[in-house]
Amino acid sequence: MVVDKHGGKFKELHTVGIGYDESEIERLCLQGQKWIKSHLGIMEIDFDEADQKELERKNAEAVLDNIDGILLNGAKLILDKVFDSVGFNRVGDDVLRHLVIARLCEPMSKMATADYLKTHFEEDVNLSKIYRYMDKLYNAQQEVVQRISVEHTFSVLGGRVEMLFYDVTSLYFESFRGCSGA
Repeated sequence: MVVDKHGGKFKELHTVGIGYDESEIERLCLQGQKWIKSHLGIMEIDFDEADQKELERKNAEAVLDNIDGILLNGAKLILDKVFDSVGFNRVGDDVLRHLVIARLCEPMSKMATADYLKTHFEEDVNLSKIYRYMDKLYNAQQEVVQRISVEHTFSVLGGRVEMLFYDVTSLYFESFRGCSGA
């Protein structure tokens, strides 16, 4: 990767590739040097081996210092694969994926789902986008989603479904009734 550091911030200029062995790394370094020469006008980059090792150590430290956090959500990793294996990825809308996975992980209100997506998956799906998507799902994607669901159910159950019930509600009501003095 070719980066530019300006004002204390790194900006990716070009990605050359990832090398797993010495010959591949050497080839990618040459490609990176060619790119630098042709796009940035720098004619020569020369690091002797000792300088290269020190530079690699410093670069590794800089990369680690710039990591704010690592987000690894096992439920999302599993449910992403299930979502695709059912066939919902054919709908081609990431909002559906985010909503389905979030609601399976933590069924709650649309507002709480938006917050959950932000805090647990670092997905910025705001509440108004969720409401707009629900309209889109009802008006334009409902038949596709139903067809995918039925096809998957038939394939899992060997092509025969006698009766299928499922509950999609996640409503919870609570009431505090005050007593009035008589």
